[in-house]
Amino acid sequence: MAINPTKSIPAFYAGQSIFLTGATGFLGKVLIEKILRSCPDVREIFLLMRPKKGLDVNQRLEKILNLPLFDKLREERPSSFKKLIPIPGNASEKVLGLSNEHKQMLIDRVTIIIHGAASVKFNDSLKYAILTNIRSTRDICILAQSMKNIVALVYIGTAFANVNEPFIEEKVYSPIADWKKMIDVAELLDDEHTLNVFTAKFLDYAPNTYIFSKNLTESIIQEYSSSLPCAIVRPSIVMSSLKEPFPGWIDNVYGPLGLYAGGAKGVIRVAYLSKDTYDNIIPVDIVINAVLIICWKLGLTTFSADSSLFVLNCTSEKCLTFGDEIKLLFVLNDETPLEGAVWIPKTILTDNYVLFNILTILLHVLPAMLIHLILTCFGRRSMLPRLVRLLYVANCAVSLFSFNNWKYNNANYLFLMSLIPSEDQETFCLNYFEYDLKEYFKFTILGFKKFVLHEDINRLDAARAHKRRVELFGTVVENIMFFGMLWIIYKWIFF
Repeated sequence: MAINPTKSIPAFYAGQSIFLTGATGFLGKVLIEKILRSCPDVREIFLLMRPKKGLDVNQRLEKILNLPLFDKLREERPSSFKKLIPIPGNASEKVLGLSNEHKQMLIDRVTIIIHGAASVKFNDSLKYAILTNIRSTRDICILAQSMKNIVALVYIGTAFANVNEPFIEEKVYSPIADWKKMIDVAELLDDEHTLNVFTAKFLDYAPNTYIFSKNLTESIIQEYSSSLPCAIVRPSIVMSSLKEPFPGWIDNVYGPLGLYAGGAKGVIRVAYLSKDTYDNIIPVDIVINAVLIICWKLGLTTFSADSSLFVLNCTSEKCLTFGDEIKLLFVLNDETPLEGAVWIPKTILTDNYVLFNILTILLHVLPAMLIHLILTCFGRRSMLPRLVRLLYVANCAVSLFSFNNWKYNNANYLFLMSLIPSEDQETFCLNYFEYDLKEYFKFTILGFKKFVLHEDINRLDAARAHKRRVELFGTVVENIMFFGMLWIIYKWIFF
């Protein structure tokens, strides 16, 4: 049935009790801030969190709320933080590691579930990926079935769950394997090594355990959608905020930022990727708005067993190739350079695997070994050899995404935009089609410097001066090496 669009989005959230998993992740933190600021009458938000590094869940929440992300909310509505209720648990444990008391509290009070918890590491063991990403989603659905007042369950997946499909429709595809059997296998086999032996057989066309687990998880949501009002949101590579709560909020090095940071500091000299492959990135605030609008849509739609599962490809129609993107980032690096560059900021992109390995030896391995040897002679430790190995492994791990383009149907995205009430168009904006990419990346770099690298934005002049000195020194050294090689060749030929 069609929804009733007369109820505004903030009005819908008034009195709602939300259960959020993945609250400590990049998306989760931005989601918390957005709900509290734009839906001030929400009743409460339960946050699934686990103790970590000697901090209990209350201490972890306090640390999160001290981030600059919450400055605006802290200034305008500090009392809203009282609506956050941390719940001890762990997505990798059965029934999310919830105590009976907390489980019953969630059953009695929760009306909306936003399931964003997942391990996003490509190199997780198969068992850990199954338990954390697949079993946790099943347990979320079972928990939701016990909630009498549930109006929406939104699962945040990934646009890369079906990498064997060149054109991704907004539907659930046939899974790689049976998710029920995979959970049984993971639970029965205590010996993780035994399960890892069969990893290649289980994964089929999936390049890693992350994609494999996210592929199967969609089938869980589809199966439970006959008894629950469900939706799947598939974001591509989630990057810094476009507008909210301010342009440029970022707290990680996902996507092209890791390559940019390494290249801008002169550490990454070569990368294995195609210059012509498109990098599909989406601002985090666009994804968050999409999640909240879908919850609103589900909540105002009469649910029945015949209701179709709503799947949203939250991807960008405005993409740059890796080649153009890296060029743009390095142009912006001239204006706002990163501090502490060790060599001329320049990264060679190649799609030739043999050439990549040769250049890795010449530009990464040999310099790292030389510096390591020098530091060792002076009694100092060096992490460079290990860093070089990690960079190489990481580059190879993401090669599938570096050489393939996927196209996405965005009919549901356009449909969702048409549903937004006029008074909510600005607050819950989904229109990213007109934003300026150069301006977006400019704020992204500034945010990366400030919030990830913790560099002082007021020291840009010093960073530019250091960059010029490094470039001058590097140019002199490279010219000496070049003419030295010519002299050696000349001597070898004529003498």
